[in-house]
Amino acid sequence: MNDAVTMVTHSPIVTLTLNQPARQNRLNPDLLTILLRRLTEVRQHHGLRAVVIQANGESFSEGTDLAELVAQIDRVAYADYVLRLLHQVMLACIELPVPLIAAVQGPVSGSAIGLVLVADVVLVTPKTRFTSHATTLGLCPEGGWTVLLPRLIGHRRTTEILLLERSITAEEAVAWGLANRLVANGHLTEEAQALAYQIATQMPGSVACTRHLLWAERDRIIAELHRERELFCTHIRSVEADIGLQAFQDRQRAIAPTENA
Repeated sequence: MNDAVTMVTHSPIVTLTLNQPARQNRLNPDLLTILLRRLTEVRQHHGLRAVVIQANGESFSEGTDLAELVAQIDRVAYADYVLRLLHQVMLACIELPVPLIAAVQGPVSGSAIGLVLVADVVLVTPKTRFTSHATTLGLCPEGGWTVLLPRLIGHRRTTEILLLERSITAEEAVAWGLANRLVANGHLTEEAQALAYQIATQMPGSVACTRHLLWAERDRIIAELHRERELFCTHIRSVEADIGLQAFQDRQRAIAPTENA
């Protein structure tokens, strides 16, 4: 069985790939634990100059695995555990000694935006979409929607996106500052690798200092992420969350026979 997150090293670049395409690379404890382990292994790579994070399949990630969440006897404990793991992953990305490049294709939902928000450079394709789904599911935004996204695209735009529950298109992501470049379909991996090697030609000490300065608000960011997690875990006990998650289950049951046909 393939690892949920694979790691390929072509010195001086390490590429991490979310590798559960059949499950739309949803964030569950197994995937996040392996990703955290990979990020630890990355730091031990001699001569490292850049890291690329990408995903197999049509979706970068659909975020927290809601099917697993609704199946839990204790949803609060599960959500708390998953979001704590995600925040550890995000912190590990921020604390990398080298730049992180995110190559993002297809939908990015819910908490999965956290893996994009902590990247230093983000490449998207025309089919990339960023959607929270929080208010339609009776949940609170998680993964940095209220913490890091406003820093990139502004408070007003973030508010509109979250309250109206609409997607950020690839074109908007680039225009607003969530992403750096729009890449043609089929060229995402190639462009990400080329960019990583271009970064690798720069002075590593200077690059490391630059990243350290750019992430100067690290402690404040982590504190705000913890507040997001606490509110998510509080609201998941609500009647709204029960209604939203029940509706999600009903949709999944309705889709399942079609998918298996």
